[in-house]
Amino acid sequence: MKPPAVSIVMRSFNEAWALRETLPALTGQDFKDWELIVIDSGSSDGSQELIRAANPTHFIQIQPSEYNPSRVMNQGMRLALAETVVFLNADATPQGPHWLRPLFDALQDPQTAAAFSRQIPRPDCEAVFAHDYDRCFGPQRESAEWDHFFSMVSSGLRRDVWAQRGFREDLQYAEDDEYTRWCVGHGYRIHYVAESVAMHSHNYSAPQARKRAFGDARAMAATYPGCAGDFSWPRSVALGWAADLRKDLRWCLRHGRTSEMLHAARIRWAQRTGRLAGFRQGWQDYHREDPS
Repeated sequence: MKPPAVSIVMRSFNEAWALRETLPALTGQDFKDWELIVIDSGSSDGSQELIRAANPTHFIQIQPSEYNPSRVMNQGMRLALAETVVFLNADATPQGPHWLRPLFDALQDPQTAAAFSRQIPRPDCEAVFAHDYDRCFGPQRESAEWDHFFSMVSSGLRRDVWAQRGFREDLQYAEDDEYTRWCVGHGYRIHYVAESVAMHSHNYSAPQARKRAFGDARAMAATYPGCAGDFSWPRSVALGWAADLRKDLRWCLRHGRTSEMLHAARIRWAQRTGRLAGFRQGWQDYHREDPS
């Protein structure tokens, strides 16, 4: 049999609330030549029944303790029959029937290693996180000016590029950032596909925001080209936090959400302190032989 044009790899864990929208959104795509591969990390909320009803080509179940994002994505790539592989988190819901085709089209260029969709926040998204979605995916997105940005939540890869070097399984966070930086370093392009839209957001508590920032920064330290002194409390925490608050205030004023500024301040403080601690821990973990 001829392989499908696209393999869709979905990661799920107790997200039945979202799968009830995400799975029908997949079947409603105008691009029909795809297979579905789902790797579920021991869901117990009815997700598994919904997934089985969708009749995926592969339904892999692992224990929550076995979950490593790089390992799961590498496994999905190995199972995929297509040369174009699209990743979609279970809690990221495609918006409209034209989510898949633009990702597929972008990845037909041999020099494009990866492509990622525009993401819009869910209606209940708190202001501090909605602002981040504007910064990353909005019409005047700041991320276009950053040295690098990529999100695996709704994205695609070329198999021939991945076959040269997959995701690093020694990283628990920021594995997608590290992989796509490697791609760019080897002459490939990363494409932002604004025409492909998925709804996705999280309202993290301050401890959750700190944990995520810690993990991302620890992973970033593994390949950071500078020195440990580039990250200091005055610059990374105090000045960075103040800059975050100025941007949040401008955004909240434009959107009539200034009542959420105190919450935003707590989240930004958790992120800034977590990022500094994570980087320092990562520097110890990954640069033990580097005296700088």
